[in-house]
Amino acid sequence: MITDTIAQTGARPRKFRAATAESTPVRLALTLLALAGVGVLVVAPLATVFAEALAQGWAAAITSLGNHDAQSAIRLTLWVTAIALPLNAAFGIAAAWLITKFDFRGKALLITLIDLPFSVSPVVAGLCIVLLFGANSLVGGWLVAHGFPIVFAIPGIVLATVFVTFPFVARELIPVMIEQGRAEEEAALTLGASGWRVFWTVTLPNIRWALLYGALLCTARAMGEFGAVAVVSGKIRGQTATMPITIEMLYNEYLSVAAFSMAAALTALALVTLILKTTLELRHAGQLAANRRH
Repeated sequence: MITDTIAQTGARPRKFRAATAESTPVRLALTLLALAGVGVLVVAPLATVFAEALAQGWAAAITSLGNHDAQSAIRLTLWVTAIALPLNAAFGIAAAWLITKFDFRGKALLITLIDLPFSVSPVVAGLCIVLLFGANSLVGGWLVAHGFPIVFAIPGIVLATVFVTFPFVARELIPVMIEQGRAEEEAALTLGASGWRVFWTVTLPNIRWALLYGALLCTARAMGEFGAVAVVSGKIRGQTATMPITIEMLYNEYLSVAAFSMAAALTALALVTLILKTTLELRHAGQLAANRRH
């Protein structure tokens, strides 16, 4: 029918082009634009950090990192990350389990609350912690009187870090667990397995790669957190100053080599996390595909 109509009208059939079939100049221009953006926004800053750190040689950079305050900042950052990570993993698994395995009123509100740290400024979160647990508050004053200060102490730093990194594990697990459904758990329960046995033998193996992916994102965010930690820590050198805070203090004191050396160390930790994340994506792309849907 269409052929007869074209023959009668003498019209030429249109040549349709695939949406992604661009000409070579256009593809080349887009590629160069993307590479330029990556170079300016990612590669150049990273190169500058390492170049400034090594401006006076390796010896000066290593010496600055061997300083007592620098060592304290590195240890504190790693300790806070090591505490926040398992807490967020436990909270994330519990939240994802509740949201995906049960139907209840307020589920949408709970999901919104989980995403709240993405929307609230870390500085605002830090101020809220100070108002709740500061020495002038009811709870904070009681804790200080009994020798358990939260604000301007390590517990406050951990609390702030846990808050800002809370969504990462949960938001990676929720779409995966929705995709898998409840059939396997219900079958295991029907066969007589206990709740814990179902979790360890059915649920956890199915979500292990998404859990690891979320843990890597949580780790990277925890090590680099500045805003909330800066408010609750008090920036006490050698005690409550994490790596990002120490970088700021050193830079403000015009100790450029020490500041950039610490920044290079923090960048190296972030790059290790990024490499692990990329390796995970490449090796288990199919199992992580559900994560991209949220």
